Amino acid sequence: MNLYLMRHANAGVRKENPALDAKRGLIKEGKQQCMLMAGVLSAMNAQIDAIVSSPLKRSLQTAQFVATEIGFEQSVVVSAALAPAADYAAFHEMLAQFESSEGLLVVGHNPNLQLFLGRLLTGNGGAALRLRKGAIARVDMTRRPPQLHWLIDPRLTRTIYSSVTKSSRPKTSRK
Repeated sequence: MNLYLMRHANAGVRKENPALDAKRGLIKEGKQQCMLMAGVLSAMNAQIDAIVSSPLKRSLQTAQFVATEIGFEQSVVVSAALAPAADYAAFHEMLAQFESSEGLLVVGHNPNLQLFLGRLLTGNGGAALRLRKGAIARVDMTRRPPQLHWLIDPRLTRTIYSSVTKSSRPKTSRK
């Protein structure tokens, strides 16, 4: 199985009240990040069979925007195993439920998502990886230990896209 771990896109400033913070939705930049990263998944020919999201609004919105953009027609599964307070055992149990999938996209939060990724790759959490908002990591779960194939974030994607769309030829006058 190819596991795609995605941190939720930009949802603005954190709220002090945990109940209000859980209802915090994506801002305009976050929605653009979703569209951009969905384009990355499409360009990489990612085969997604299931999408699982944290129950918090910003993660669920991220998962739904990406699902729409990649043409995913099933509903997004909500799992407490991706909530900010979730532990690795719950995450691992959730992954086992989808082991027959060819591709699984999970959308969650830091710091636990990057800790889960580090633990998947090393077995003990020894890897220090940074997942910016909207970032996606692809992990090949068929390997032992699982192998990180790529990790890309919206900043890098935007930079690559803007440099590719510009002409590399110098402008000359035709007078």
